[in-house]
Amino acid sequence: MNKFIRMFCFALCSTLLLAACGPSDEDKAKAAEAAAQAAANAPVPLPAAGADDTAWQKYLVSVVTRNMQGVKTNHPFMYYVPAGDTQAAEDARKSQLDNVGTTVARGVLPGNMLAFGGPDSKATADLIVEAFANANDGSFKDVIVLFAGAGADEQRVKDALAKSGAQLRFVEMK
Repeated sequence: MNKFIRMFCFALCSTLLLAACGPSDEDKAKAAEAAAQAAANAPVPLPAAGADDTAWQKYLVSVVTRNMQGVKTNHPFMYYVPAGDTQAAEDARKSQLDNVGTTVARGVLPGNMLAFGGPDSKATADLIVEAFANANDGSFKDVIVLFAGAGADEQRVKDALAKSGAQLRFVEMK
């Protein structure tokens, strides 16, 4: 009988020890959250020419998410600049220019990000250049402006932002 009680106690202790070695519910939740975050931060491939606006907006969100280093807020100002020569596209770009122009005139607190992108790099660069034409000297110090576009437009955007003091973060669309 004594032997039986010892074996029972040994088995019980072994079971409890092995149960304590497994991951806790908190560890499982953290692992699931990390996996979801990794999936959300996975790069979205560059949409094909002529792709719909939704695909381009998802691409821009992916680019911004991967380039948030140094940004102190979780909600950057994101501006999608549509391409095309249709009246609707031109109206959308004008509306976006008015929106950005108001933001530039009002100013943005340090630590924020303004992100620009769209299928037509030249149109996106034109919008940034025009919006920052009347920016006050140093009014965007410690603000990051992300431009997702073609390398040919980078210097033009950099020159347009120089007076404002904004830091350009260029991401080549590829």
